[in-house]
Amino acid sequence: MSVQNLLVELFVEELPPKALKKLGESFAGVLLEQLRAQGLASQESKVTTYASPRRLAAHVTAVASQGADKSVSQKLMPVSVGLDAAGKPTPALLKKLQALGADAAAVPQLKRQMDGKAEALFHDSTAKGVLLPEGLQKALLESLAKLPIPKVMTYQLADGWTDVKFVRPAHALVALHGKDVVPIQALGLSAGRITGGHRFEAAAATVSIPDADSYAATLAREGAVIAGFAERRAEIERQLRDAAAKVGGGVQPIEDDALLDEVTALVERPNVLTCQFESEFLQVPQECLILTMKANQKYFPLLDAGGKLTNRFLVVSNIRPQDPSAVIGGNERVVRPRLADAKFFFDQDRKKSLESRVPGLDKVVYHNKLGTQGERMERVRAISRVIGGQMGSDQVARQADVAARLAKADLLTDMVGEFPELQGIMGGYYARHDGLGDAVAAAIEDHYRPRFAGDALPRNDVGLVVALADKLETLAGLFAIGQLPTGDKDPFALRRHALGVVRMLMEKDLPLQLHALVTQALALFPQAQPGTAEQLTDFIYERLSGLLREQGYSAQEVEAVLALRPQRLGDVAKRLAAVRAFAALPEAPALAAANKRIGNILKKAEKADAHVNEALLKEDAEKALHAATRDIAPKARAQFEAGDYTGSLRTLAVLRGPVDAFFDGVMVNAEETDLRLNRLGLLATLHQAMNRVADLSRLAQ
Repeated sequence: MSVQNLLVELFVEELPPKALKKLGESFAGVLLEQLRAQGLASQESKVTTYASPRRLAAHVTAVASQGADKSVSQKLMPVSVGLDAAGKPTPALLKKLQALGADAAAVPQLKRQMDGKAEALFHDSTAKGVLLPEGLQKALLESLAKLPIPKVMTYQLADGWTDVKFVRPAHALVALHGKDVVPIQALGLSAGRITGGHRFEAAAATVSIPDADSYAATLAREGAVIAGFAERRAEIERQLRDAAAKVGGGVQPIEDDALLDEVTALVERPNVLTCQFESEFLQVPQECLILTMKANQKYFPLLDAGGKLTNRFLVVSNIRPQDPSAVIGGNERVVRPRLADAKFFFDQDRKKSLESRVPGLDKVVYHNKLGTQGERMERVRAISRVIGGQMGSDQVARQADVAARLAKADLLTDMVGEFPELQGIMGGYYARHDGLGDAVAAAIEDHYRPRFAGDALPRNDVGLVVALADKLETLAGLFAIGQLPTGDKDPFALRRHALGVVRMLMEKDLPLQLHALVTQALALFPQAQPGTAEQLTDFIYERLSGLLREQGYSAQEVEAVLALRPQRLGDVAKRLAAVRAFAALPEAPALAAANKRIGNILKKAEKADAHVNEALLKEDAEKALHAATRDIAPKARAQFEAGDYTGSLRTLAVLRGPVDAFFDGVMVNAEETDLRLNRLGLLATLHQAMNRVADLSRLAQ
C-alpha cells in the first residue's frame, strides 16, 4: 500500500460565475469527506481547492492506494432460529452463512450476544480495504451528485446518442495518484493526465500534468491559468490597487466583494487595465453610473478620496496582449452607450415631478390581497402621521407625511424601471430637483433602510418616521393576510423588516411603544384576525432576542429582560447592563432563586393582591421583610423611574437577608385564610418591586 497525494480535475466549458466559488468548495469538500469515509484519506489529509472558469479540481494529501482492512461483525439471526434444540445449525443459518461465503465449519466461531430481549448469533469477519480506483470512483460520483448546481444542462456525448446531465459540458477528467493515473470514469469521460489551458494564451492546445503536486505550477507555466480561486482573487486585488495607484490623486477602486468574486470566476489569467469615459456623464447621479458599470459590465469604478466617482474605471481582462489599447478602447466604447442610457433616463425622469407620478401608483398592484401601491402609500402615510405625532414635532409629522406620499413615486420612473436597485435613491434625487428640501429628500432616499444587516439607519427623524411606517405597514399587512415566514422561507423578507424596526427603535432610542405601534398599524387592515397583534409583537421580540444574543448577551440575560416585554426598546440595552451588573453581585443567586420560588408560589395560590395588613404580621421574619420592603421598594422604584436600572437592582440586593430569613422561618400557606392571604400579599408586593427591570427568576440556575 502506497500513500501519495491525489489530484482530481474536471475540465468543462465556462461555469456560471456566481456559483463557481461554491461549486469548487463543494467539489473538493465532498471528495475529501468520501475518501476519509472509505479509509483512503486520514483526518490529517488536507485538501486544496481549485476553481477557475473552466475547471473544478481538488488536491488531497496523503491518500492511500488501498484502505485498511476492517473488522466486521454481522448479526445473523436469533439463536432460537439459527440453532436447534441440540445446538446444531438450522438450514436457515447454513443458508445465511453460505451467502456470506462461509459454511458449517464457521458455526463454532459464531458469537452469542444479547440483542434486545433475545440472544442472537453474530459472524465476525475481516473486510478488505477498498482499492483507490473503486473508492475514488464512488467519491467522485458522490461529489458530482452533491454539487450545488444552479441549473442542469443536458448535452450529448460524441457518440451522438448518450445524454449527460451536468452544469456544463465536460471535456476531460484528470485523476493522478502521485504520477500514476487512477482509472476512473465520470460524465462519459475516462481519467487521464491531459487537461486544457487558457483558451487563447496557453502554450499548447492541451496541457499534460506530470504528477499531482505539479498541477497548479504546470497550469500556470504551460496553460497560462491561475487555477486557485483564492490566488486569482488575490492577484486581481493586487492589480486593482496598483492600477489605482498609477492613476494617482488618491483614487481607490470601489469595494465590492460580490463583484470581486464574480470577476474572479470570469477570468483565468487576470489583467487589470485602466479606462475612462467622458466627464459629462458625471452629471448623472453616481449611483446610476456605478450600478451600470458593475452590474452590466463587471467594471470597477474609481472613487476619489472623498468617495466621489471619477471618470476612470478598471477592467479585469482575461488576456494580456503586448498592446492593450484595443482592449481598452473596446471597453470604453461598450460602456459609453450604457452611461448614455443612464443620462437619458435621468434627464427624462426630471421632466415630471414626483407629485405628478403619485396617481399612477393606483395602477400598480402591490399584492392581490392588499391592493395597489397607491393604497399602500395611503396606509404608510396614516402610520407616519401617528408616529410623527408621537415623536412630538409637528414639523417632523408634516414632512413625514409629504415624504410618505412621494416615497414610492420613483417606482414609475425610467431609471428605477431599468435599475430596481435604485428605488428610494432616485426618489431622493428627484425630490431635491423638485425643491422639496433635504429633509424630505433624505427621508425618501432612506425609507428602505436598513436594507440588510449592518446597513446604516435613516439619517434624520423624518426618514426614521417613514422607514418605520413602511416596515410596519409591510409586517402588519402580510401578517393580517396570514403570509408568515415558515422555516427558512421568508419570501417577503419579514424577518429583515422586523429587525429594521427593532434597530431603529433601539439604536435611536425613540419614545415609541412597540405594542401600540403594532396595534395602530394593524388597525388599517380589516383582514386581521383577533390575536394578530400579539402574534406580530412576539415575532418582533424574537428578532430582538436573536439580535441581542448576536451582540454577546447570554440567553439568561436576554430572557430576563424580554420576559417583561419592555415597550420602549431603547431601554433594553440599559436593562441588560443592569441585569449583568446585578448578576455579578454575591446576593444575586439567592435572590434570583427566591424570586423564582415566589413566582411559583403566586402562580399556584389564589389571586393575591400586592397589599399587606400590618396587624396580621405575626412572625418576626415577616415583619422584618415587610419593613425592609417598605423601606427599599420606594427607593428602587424612584431609581427605576429615573432610568437608573443598575442602581435600582443594586438597591434591591439589600433584601437578600430578610428574604432568606422569611423562607427559613415563615410558613406561607398557613391554615388561617387571612394570615395566608396576607403573606401572599407580602410576597406579591416583593415580587412586583423586584421585577420592574427584568424577570430575575430567569437568572436562577
